[in-house]
Amino acid sequence: MKTQAFRLLLVLLVFQSVVFAQSEGMVFIEGSRYIPLYGRDSTVVEVKDFEMDIYPVTNSEYMDFVTKYPKWQKSKALKLFTDKSYLANWKNDLEFKDSEHPNSPVTYVSWFAAKDYCECQGKRLPTVDEWEYVAMADQTTKDARVKPSYNEQILAWYEAPRSNENSIGQNPKNVWGVHDLHGLVWEWTMDFNSVLITGESRKDVDKDSNLFCGSAAVNATDLMNYAAFMRYAIRGSLKAKYSMKNLGFRCVKDTNKIN
Repeated sequence: MKTQAFRLLLVLLVFQSVVFAQSEGMVFIEGSRYIPLYGRDSTVVEVKDFEMDIYPVTNSEYMDFVTKYPKWQKSKALKLFTDKSYLANWKNDLEFKDSEHPNSPVTYVSWFAAKDYCECQGKRLPTVDEWEYVAMADQTTKDARVKPSYNEQILAWYEAPRSNENSIGQNPKNVWGVHDLHGLVWEWTMDFNSVLITGESRKDVDKDSNLFCGSAAVNATDLMNYAAFMRYAIRGSLKAKYSMKNLGFRCVKDTNKIN
């Protein structure tokens, strides 16, 4: 009986390790309900469990991607999905400019390119709610937005010019184990302009991609959260084909956890 019980325990432990397995280079984010900067459909939104990349995607990783998928190389990417700034900091299809570091976050990448990158890895871009949920944490607290130091630190970064020598992982990880959500680059989200929409619901499919920062204060739940306000504002000024010097991305993945 003891042998049989031991075998059963071993099977359960193996099953548990598979069910709760964490993907390489990602961390598990336990979902919850929280109040975002914008109430939208309701004041409180629910975020389900998911996994997030520990770091933003780097130049080196994106180089591997365009090598495998040449349609996203600098000279081959369709203008329908990219603007003239796409990979502007690369010398050519398979070479960075000397000023770019392989371990720095890739920038000058459109939403279309970022979305396809994530999908080719079996992942996806995070939603605004998912990104903001993880980004509201500091090193010790899951919701650090009430701390004056949290907001001030992010705003100080917004005012500082980006250096191409800034590699991933130099900023402290937050309580989830995620690095560089603040302090390195802005990041694309799946529904980057979902707040600034023409209808009452964020599910409204008739989005106006030309909406800009001026509308960003509508329905804000906390006008003192300037750091988040600036993120929503920059997202609202973007179009999916745009590429910017300070705009990169990271991927997320629906969790394999079985409830």
